[in-house]
Amino acid sequence: MCGILGTLPRTDENKFRQALNTLIHRGPDDYGIDSIGNDITLGHRRLSIVDLSNHGHQPMFDVSKRYSVVFNGEIYNFLEIKKELELKGYQFKSHSDTEVLLNAYIEWGGKSVLKFNGMWAFAIWDSNKKELFISRDRFGKKPLFYAFVDGQFIFASEMKAIYPFLKEVKPSKDFHWMKNNIMLYESTEKCLIDGIKRFPAAYNGTYKNGKLELNRYWNTLDHLETIPSTYEEQVERYRELFLDACKIRMRSDVPIGTALSGGLDSSATISVMHYLNSQNLTDINTNNQHAFISSMPDTALDETKYAKMVLEHLGINGIYNNVNPKKGFSNIYKHLYLFEELYVTSPIPMLQTYESVKANGVTVTLDGHGADELMSGYGGDILYALFDANTNIKEIHNIFDIYYGKLQKNSQFDFGDKRILQYFKFIVKESIKILMNKSLTCKDSNHEQFKKLDWLNKKLYILTHETLLPTLLRNYDRYSMANSVEIRMPFMDHRLITYSMSLPYSSKLKNGYTKSIIRDAVSDFLPKEIAYRKEKVGWNSPIVEWMRGDLKEFFRDIISSKGFTQSDLVFNHIEIKDGFENLIKSKEPKMSEGVKIWNDIYPYLWEESIIKGKGYE
Repeated sequence: MCGILGTLPRTDENKFRQALNTLIHRGPDDYGIDSIGNDITLGHRRLSIVDLSNHGHQPMFDVSKRYSVVFNGEIYNFLEIKKELELKGYQFKSHSDTEVLLNAYIEWGGKSVLKFNGMWAFAIWDSNKKELFISRDRFGKKPLFYAFVDGQFIFASEMKAIYPFLKEVKPSKDFHWMKNNIMLYESTEKCLIDGIKRFPAAYNGTYKNGKLELNRYWNTLDHLETIPSTYEEQVERYRELFLDACKIRMRSDVPIGTALSGGLDSSATISVMHYLNSQNLTDINTNNQHAFISSMPDTALDETKYAKMVLEHLGINGIYNNVNPKKGFSNIYKHLYLFEELYVTSPIPMLQTYESVKANGVTVTLDGHGADELMSGYGGDILYALFDANTNIKEIHNIFDIYYGKLQKNSQFDFGDKRILQYFKFIVKESIKILMNKSLTCKDSNHEQFKKLDWLNKKLYILTHETLLPTLLRNYDRYSMANSVEIRMPFMDHRLITYSMSLPYSSKLKNGYTKSIIRDAVSDFLPKEIAYRKEKVGWNSPIVEWMRGDLKEFFRDIISSKGFTQSDLVFNHIEIKDGFENLIKSKEPKMSEGVKIWNDIYPYLWEESIIKGKGYE
């Protein structure tokens, strides 16, 4: 896992090094800069994980020196691809996946990415053709940005590495649209900084003669499969895929851990890792049982007790990180500079957790991200299955049992209407959208396979490919890489995603549970209380408790400051101030109220951090 930077034509090395070093957090272990004639300058900051020797140094050249690559990511199935290439006569001087990736491209060209099981953003320069090949992984786990500035093409892992090439760092003309559509913009080319674009996930690109041509190489809908006929067989197939997804992600030459919340997904991940280790089923033996728990005592979001249940069941110790809001917000501008983006919650709990991971000598975590979007782990999307249930009263009751079972029994969270009223409100609202052709629309709406999906899966497809999941993948890349930690996500294995999208809604919502097939597939590996736990809130910041407690004066000072009231990125200053004071005084404050205030304040903090430079002073 690393940071990459490139410019065509070449850039003066001193200027290039300055830009590359803005990515030092992504790769503190090594760096390399190579200019190939006047055509191109390539740069790489390395986080050493596979083959820690100098043989893994980048930019990396093939034996002929025709091709050179800079690569950010991991190819988990590199051992299998390497064997295939060796049979074709390729020889290797390293044990790295980078050399496998480069030779795979030489052998198969752009189609090589379809062989990769992993996450990546890489660029390969062909000195003979004077052509740059660029690729980003299927689901955008690894970031990539680009810009055209005065006839020069620049690409980089983060926007900040492009700042030195811009005439001015200023907010995009689309900033307010992005602020109001936080869950939508990650799957577009739009960026918060004017002049920078986001390279799309699941695309290859070719840059030649001053032009960038993009080509979509992956669409999940083209890879849906025929599933086993019985639910029991479906469960067995899911278990088989998940175990292998964990196994290949445990290939590492450095220690591996897990950010454990106590929810189903992270618990399943660490429990399967424990099983694979105990059965000696891993390819590379490392001490893989490091668990890191984010603890937020006396808040509605603390789930420490569930994490402890998992650790006691497995017989391993955990490292508990008590999230410190005062410490986090004392350095908030630096944090937001590293994070770069907008989001609905503060990054402090996540940043501090991965800081603890690194401080304890662990460089890689296997975490549980991705399952909720694929398997209806959140609340609101469950109701789309009502269209699939049609008039089946038993199924309608099952869906509502699941929906209400997901709600947190805490005054901060709203409970919603009575079932019959909720049913009619949802059906009428969505039926109107259907008649207006505005329900569950996405860029793949006209794809024949999308039309064949049931209603719940249409909603989950959009969550996975266009809205929530792309945003969360981006976020966790920043949270972890800000601390020089790599996150691997077994649930994001493309085989599991295509299989999950092929399953009917009834295999995801079953017997009163959401994510049924995951629960049944992993229940033998973890405590039953965790496998079949219903209530769960996503990893978040306890913003209500913070605003009413430790950070009350911090937010009050911000809202009252001259800079805040004069910021071009903030509107309704008086309304924001009144909302904050009402939250402080409320006897039953709502999470949604705290989130709204944070979202209204965040653009100002972002502006101070990035546009005015407080994040990198």
